[in-house]
Amino acid sequence: MTDEREAVVVGAGMGGLTAAHALAAAGLRPLVLEAGDRVGGLVQHARVGGIDVDAGAESFALRRPEVADLVARLGLEHATPATASTIWLPGGGRALTTPTRSLLGIPADPLGDDVVAIVGPDAAARAAADLSLDPAAGAEAVSLAELVTVRMGADLLERLVRPVARGIHGADPENLAVDAVAPGLRGALVTHGSLAAAVAATVPDGPAVGCVVGGMWRLPAALAASAEVRTGTRVTAVEREADGTWVVHVDDDAAPPVRTRRLVLAVPGPETVGLLSGVLPGEVPELRAGHPIVQVTLVLEAPELDAAPLGSGALVGPDAEVRTKALTHATAKWAWLARTTPPGVHVLRLSYGRAGEDPAATEAVDAELARADAQALLGVPLAPAQVLDSLRVHRPLGLPPSAAADPALRPLLERVRATSGLGVCGAWVAGTGVAAVVAQAEQEARRLLEGPGARDGSTPGSTSPLSAVHPPILD
Repeated sequence: MTDEREAVVVGAGMGGLTAAHALAAAGLRPLVLEAGDRVGGLVQHARVGGIDVDAGAESFALRRPEVADLVARLGLEHATPATASTIWLPGGGRALTTPTRSLLGIPADPLGDDVVAIVGPDAAARAAADLSLDPAAGAEAVSLAELVTVRMGADLLERLVRPVARGIHGADPENLAVDAVAPGLRGALVTHGSLAAAVAATVPDGPAVGCVVGGMWRLPAALAASAEVRTGTRVTAVEREADGTWVVHVDDDAAPPVRTRRLVLAVPGPETVGLLSGVLPGEVPELRAGHPIVQVTLVLEAPELDAAPLGSGALVGPDAEVRTKALTHATAKWAWLARTTPPGVHVLRLSYGRAGEDPAATEAVDAELARADAQALLGVPLAPAQVLDSLRVHRPLGLPPSAAADPALRPLLERVRATSGLGVCGAWVAGTGVAAVVAQAEQEARRLLEGPGARDGSTPGSTSPLSAVHPPILD
């Protein structure tokens, strides 16, 4: 016996759920198979100190419309931050407002007061020289570091772009491919004549990020309602028959294999490679696993934080005296959350784990270290007794390698794209953040649906490039 399905999605994280929703919107009835006991992947719900909070991604970028559109279609509401974010620089612990119009720290106005305050007048003047450089300079740059250094100088890279990039992506700009973290930016550089103008044309006016009112965790919960989802069901192998049908085997001996003409793998890269070994023609390369991250949520009774000393939070510059890479003052950032918390009670979240960092050091992070780091960053005494509750979330493979760090990625994706009825999605493909994952997952679903004969399982069209995804500005 077999279970015949119009589409099968392996993995119920944001990528898998978004792909399933898009397939369902096209009239199919997808089946989602999830090994864990809940959906959402890196977007999760928790209750800390009696308060509903996000235990994973807590915002999405507004630079692309996909997530905001999806939120609206699902009948949810999104909100933007109530306060601005900051960059926390070592050497006296200065907290300075993040430039209002910037992309990964690259400013649209290099001579703006908010930029000069962070990098200094000399570095700002060097960055402004970008406006008079040949538009072709840096257009062939592979890494974010190379592009910024050529166009705006090493000082701006160190003082502004590096803390932002490390806070968001957990990696240094040298290990971030421009096309992975800022798709279209190099092309916009040539079109608009300078990197500053390219950023101005790319980022929106107004807030850079948004959140689902009530918590980002409401988004995967709503998506899961559009498909049949089986949790606690691990896929052990996939096969492809001569006629192009996919056969999906699960770890339940009582469950028959599932047959489908459209298969989406929305699981981490190493797991995807394991499932595709022996299926794709030729040798499937090994992919490196991601490096661990830890997020600590603190609920504190601290009326002294009512003034929001760091606004919505801070990205931490390199070589800082604290271990955290970012702090989010959630009750200052989201007005809807502040309304649901008692007076004087605040929710903070601190993130740990960077590429190249000793995994053991990351795994040793606990609530006491987070409290001490929060106290140092906020400049406000926070005694252990003020911590009403805490939550530590450890993700061993939380941050997948970037395309720049893993040259095997693109050839593998091109081979997937050439295989009829097969799609892959998730953060290891799209980049870090909900905006990147949602955009790429919708794209993969369209790719499986479009083109001559795609509805009957023949080779779909290929009008949507796999690389056209936009990771978030802050997530």
